[in-house]
Amino acid sequence: MGLWRVPSLVLVCLLLLRLPPSPACPAACRCFSSGEVDCSSHALREVPQGLATNISSLWLGYNFITVLEPHSFPALTGLLLLSLHHNRLGLIHPQALVGLGALQELDLSNNYLTVLTPETFLPLTSLAKLNLGSNRLEELEPEVLRSLPRLQALLLQDNPWVCSCDILPLWCWLSHNREKVQEETLLLCRFPEQLNKYPIMAFRNESFRQCQETSLSAQHYLVLLTIGPFSFLASIFFCTFMGFITVVYQNMRREPHFWRRHCVFKGH
Repeated sequence: MGLWRVPSLVLVCLLLLRLPPSPACPAACRCFSSGEVDCSSHALREVPQGLATNISSLWLGYNFITVLEPHSFPALTGLLLLSLHHNRLGLIHPQALVGLGALQELDLSNNYLTVLTPETFLPLTSLAKLNLGSNRLEELEPEVLRSLPRLQALLLQDNPWVCSCDILPLWCWLSHNREKVQEETLLLCRFPEQLNKYPIMAFRNESFRQCQETSLSAQHYLVLLTIGPFSFLASIFFCTFMGFITVVYQNMRREPHFWRRHCVFKGH
């Protein structure tokens, strides 16, 4: 029996050696068999390289990441959750999130984001929850949110929203999608000062009536600037022309009297 055990042990060792190696885990991360990868609180300045493509959750919170460059992530076709909260993120390239089509939850809270374009989230066709709270957003184009067809939950609290006429499009989107807006009572104006801490969702159609009546596009202003000087010059030309016609008409009326008087003197 002992003679059979030795070859068996050798065979088991050979089989183990032939098994594919497990994906490497980046040095700054902890990788779990469940598919979660935790790279939080390691002073990272960029997304770590060498991530396995089959992970389901990626935690990158509490680092020093400032920019997401094009293709910052490998093709993580199984990634469902990505958290970048509490970084210094100020810019997301339109191609930064390519390859994350399965992503369902994205946390970008507590960063320095000021502008987001509609192209930013286009690759995220499955995204259901987006957290943009505690950034530096003063306004947000509704097209950014319309690019997320499966969005179910949106957090926008604690941003310095400017409640001018420019916020009307966002207010319209929020009003028609109230079921998606989480913690809407915390969605407050920061500027102007007289509206500081006023809830954006408390506005009504009447609040924007003046904006709708007086708002003019750049083309309208250009037309007005063109018509003004043209009308002024046209009025000067018209007045000059009418004055000339009047003088000629008056002279023509005087000439018959002159010839009549001349003939009378000749007759005498």
